[in-house]
Amino acid sequence: MMETNEARRQNVFKQMKKGPLDILVIGGGITGSGIALDAASRGLKTAVLEMQDFAAGTSSRSTKLVHGGLRYLKQLEVKLVAEVGKERAIVYENGPHITTPEWMLLPFYKGGTFGPYSTNVGLRVYDFLAGVKKKERREMLSPTEALAKEPLIKQDELKGAGYYVEYKTDDARLTIEVLKKAVSLGALAANYAKVVDFIYDQSDQVAGVMVENRLNGETHKMYAKKIINAAGPWVDELREVDGSKEGKTLHLTKGVHLVFSQDVFPLRQAIYFDTPDGRMLFAIPRDNKTYVGTTDTDYTGDISHPVATVKDRDYILDAIHYIFPSVKVDASDVESSWAGVRPLISDGEGKNPGEISRKDEIFISDSGLISMAGGKLTGYRKMAQEAVDVVVQQLKEETNILYSKSETEHIPVAGGDVGGSKGFTAFVQQQIKIGESLGLETTIAEKLVKRYGSEVIELFRLYQDKKSEAEAEGIDPVVLAELSYSMAYEFVQKPVDFFIRRTGALFFDIDWVKKHQEPVIRYMSKKFSWKQYVTDAYQKELTKLLKEAQFQ
Repeated sequence: MMETNEARRQNVFKQMKKGPLDILVIGGGITGSGIALDAASRGLKTAVLEMQDFAAGTSSRSTKLVHGGLRYLKQLEVKLVAEVGKERAIVYENGPHITTPEWMLLPFYKGGTFGPYSTNVGLRVYDFLAGVKKKERREMLSPTEALAKEPLIKQDELKGAGYYVEYKTDDARLTIEVLKKAVSLGALAANYAKVVDFIYDQSDQVAGVMVENRLNGETHKMYAKKIINAAGPWVDELREVDGSKEGKTLHLTKGVHLVFSQDVFPLRQAIYFDTPDGRMLFAIPRDNKTYVGTTDTDYTGDISHPVATVKDRDYILDAIHYIFPSVKVDASDVESSWAGVRPLISDGEGKNPGEISRKDEIFISDSGLISMAGGKLTGYRKMAQEAVDVVVQQLKEETNILYSKSETEHIPVAGGDVGGSKGFTAFVQQQIKIGESLGLETTIAEKLVKRYGSEVIELFRLYQDKKSEAEAEGIDPVVLAELSYSMAYEFVQKPVDFFIRRTGALFFDIDWVKKHQEPVIRYMSKKFSWKQYVTDAYQKELTKLLKEAQFQ
């Protein structure tokens, strides 16, 4: 039997408490994980704490695009577009198994948000600012050419379309792969570990944290030279605990996405389109599904558990019917959904949610607490670099210790050792053949290679080694291989971690979740030595989320 789950966690907490850390990061989303990677790669003794599962907040609830933010040009956010546009290529090269170029169609209509001239100019500027590769630069299409790309779009008053490249990703897996790389470089990481208070020295400078292990209720004291608050939507809550919530604060907005089967919504081309009220939504084909979003509304509810409402659902359905008039989907066709909270920085000007800047900022309190707020998934690496640069400069001034500059631009994330984007196709074909030689179906082998990248070698080993155990436990051998890998290497503590953040199945293959939930929970219960009431609680949690995703 593997080392018990709690024994592993206790060892991590023990390591975190050994002498002061250089950096303690609060928040295990993409920002916190990126900071951990940047810091660990520079040789700083680093730890990251997450009160839920890694990526359980905003970082698993986005539109799942590493995109340059074309619409921010309209808000004259030129620097933001230039920065995140260039970051797309870096994210892609460092993890081509989780980031894929996706051609996007931007149709324009009479009276719409974008017109032929503004689209042409906007995309040309976008290509320039973002440093877009020559083969991925925009094209302008006639109405006939646009309809050839996607016959489902509305034909009435269609004036043409822009055609440009975005990058599709799995946001949660990107976060996990970044964090795994950080751990491989020496960082320590614990999920379900909530910072409940700060510890201060005699000069009222923040020197540590009180941490609650949310799986057993124990508390720990940890000390660090520098503490970074990268808690996303919870940034202000921690600033309040620190007594430093002043000046700019967060403005939270909610975004919702719906998922449909390709049987009822056979979209073949990703679309970025106008809604009747002037907002912009995405419709994207993925894994035999089509997903559509996102809404952008003010949010004041439970940060840890935002849900899609019937009003949100109906808004998206109306938008679909508007731009895809031949698609007759209704509420009963929604296979799944998700809702996320965006932690935007308010400038106090009372803007509509869609008009608020997506820029990131660093706040340093009188106590020395460093808070990073705002930003976008695409810019996570640059945000991390900025945060660690602040720490490195402070340590230089205080201790005269020098650390190197950021090197993450050229560090592949976990699973990313596949020869970059140029070598990835050959890598995939090679590994598919290996999977087939082990008896895997081609589609299954391909799915595993594209999900785990260079780590698929370990998946194949587990698949081979655990076939007999899978049969004895009554669990599918591929599922067991993924589950075993996730428990051993990807910090999985609960069934929802596996079904949502590690596989994305609750969003994009909900029937697969329903089919495998019982054997997965049974197996985890056995391996992690859960008491029956714990097993029951985790089963209820998953059942509740399944129902919410389908508006039941």
